[in-house]
Amino acid sequence: MHIFTIDGNKHTIENAKLLLYDDCLLVLGDNAKKRIRDCRNFLDSKVASSNDPIYGVTTGFGSLCDVSVGEKDLGCLQTNLVKSHACSIGDPVEISIIKLMMALKVKSLAYGYSGIRLETAQRLVDMFNNHVYPVVYQQGSLGASGDLAPLANMCLPLIGLGEVYYKGEKRPSAGVLSELGWKPLTLASKEGLALLNGTQFMLAHCVLAFINAMRISALADKIGALSLDAYDGRIEPFNEYVHLVRPHPGQIATAKAVREYLAGSEMISRHKVHVQDPYSFRCIPQVHGAVKDALDYVGSVFEIELNSATDNPTILPGKDLIISAGNFHGEPLAIALDYLSIAMAELGSISERRTYRLIEGKRGLPSFLVAHPGLNSGFMIPQYAAASIASQNKQLCTPACVDTVDSSQGQEDHVSMGGNAATKCLKVVYNVEEILAIELFNAAQAFEFRHPTRTSPILEQFIADYRKFVPFVEEDEVMYPLINKSIQFLKKQNI
Repeated sequence: MHIFTIDGNKHTIENAKLLLYDDCLLVLGDNAKKRIRDCRNFLDSKVASSNDPIYGVTTGFGSLCDVSVGEKDLGCLQTNLVKSHACSIGDPVEISIIKLMMALKVKSLAYGYSGIRLETAQRLVDMFNNHVYPVVYQQGSLGASGDLAPLANMCLPLIGLGEVYYKGEKRPSAGVLSELGWKPLTLASKEGLALLNGTQFMLAHCVLAFINAMRISALADKIGALSLDAYDGRIEPFNEYVHLVRPHPGQIATAKAVREYLAGSEMISRHKVHVQDPYSFRCIPQVHGAVKDALDYVGSVFEIELNSATDNPTILPGKDLIISAGNFHGEPLAIALDYLSIAMAELGSISERRTYRLIEGKRGLPSFLVAHPGLNSGFMIPQYAAASIASQNKQLCTPACVDTVDSSQGQEDHVSMGGNAATKCLKVVYNVEEILAIELFNAAQAFEFRHPTRTSPILEQFIADYRKFVPFVEEDEVMYPLINKSIQFLKKQNI
C-alpha cells in the first residue's frame, strides 16, 4: 500500500507519483487538520463580527463582487456557485488526472489559507480512498480564476450532484453516496469558492505530463543511440570535450548517456567511410539536451505550484487578514506548459528525422528496411505515421498562454488559457512517445541487417527485450498492431 500524507509538508513530483497507484491512500495529518480548523474558526469569527464585505463570502462572484448576500443565504450562495460553474464539456478527463486533481485540491486546502471546513476536505479524501472519482471533462477552463469549470464538475458529487466513476461504471453520484452511507454536504460560507478557485486541473496535467516527459526524454537517448549505431553513425560528436566548451547541462548529460549506451559496441567502433552524420544524429546532444534543460525549468515551476495554496480570497489567520488577490491565476503554469509542449515536440521532430534516415536505403541498409523492397513496401508507411504525428505536435505547439479573452463582464480581463495549454501539452507528450516507438520499431529492424556485427551489451539486451513484444518483419504484414506493441513496450520502460 502507498500512502500520500498531507500535513503541511512539501512534496516533489516524484512523491506525487504515489497518487497514481491503485492502492494509494490519502492521509490528512494532525497539523493539516489543525490549520484547516483554525482557519475556518477565524473566518466564522470575521463574518460574525465585521460589517465589511468579504469577496465571495458575503458578496457575489466576479463582476457581481459588489452585490451583498445576507447571512441566511451564505451557504446557498456557495451551492449555487458549484452548480452554475459546472460547465466543463468535451472529452472525459482520464482517471489518473482526476485522482491528481482531487489530491492536489486537498493539499492546497490543507495549508489553512482557504476557510474550508474539515469535513469538506475529508469528504474529498474519503472519495479518493474509496475510488469514487468525479466525472470531469477537458474543456471549459480559462485558467484564470483557477480552473472553475472542471473543478466545479469535480466538486458536484460533494453535494450529491453530477456523476462519478465507481467500480468501473459511470453512475449518478447520489446513488453512490447513498450506497456508501454518505450524506451530501451542505456547503458553508466560502467553501464553494475555495473548492472551485485553484489551479488543480492545470496542475494535475502538469504533474502527469512531467512524469511521462522525464521518462520519454531518457528513452529518447537510448533509442537515439540505437538508431545512431544502426545507421553506422560516428561517436566523435559525443566526445566529452566537445561539450565542455559549450557546457549546457542537458547537452553534457545527453552526450554522456549516449557514450554509455554505446560502450562496447562493435558497430560504433568500426572504421567509418563517411566524414560526418546528418544533424538528426550528430546534434542529439544539443537537441535532447535542450529538452532536458527545459524539463529542469518546468519541473521547478510545477513543484512550487504543487506546494502552494491557490484559491481566493487568501485567509491569513496569523496576520488577521482576508485578502482578495490573484493566486488562482494560471499564468506561471500556462507559460511552463507551453514551454514543455515546444520542448517535447522537438524531441519528436528529431526522432522522426532519424526514422526517415533509417529507411532511405543508404549506408548499407536496404530501402525501407526489408530484404526485398519493391515486392514489399516494408517500413515506408510507419515513417508517414511518425511524420503525421510530428506535424500534429507542431500545430499543438501554438502557445495558449499568449491568448486572452475578457470574461465576467470584463472583471476578469486577462486570462492564462492554462487549461488549454494543459490538455494539449499532455497530448504532445503522448504523441512523442508514439513517435519514439516508431523510431525504435525502425532502429531494431535496421540493426538486424548489421549482423553479425553487434551493438553494445546494453543495447543488445534492449533489442532482445523488445523482440519479446515486436518481431523482426520478414515480409509485408499489417503494421499497426506492431506499432501499438512498440508503444506498449515503451510504456513499460522505467529509466
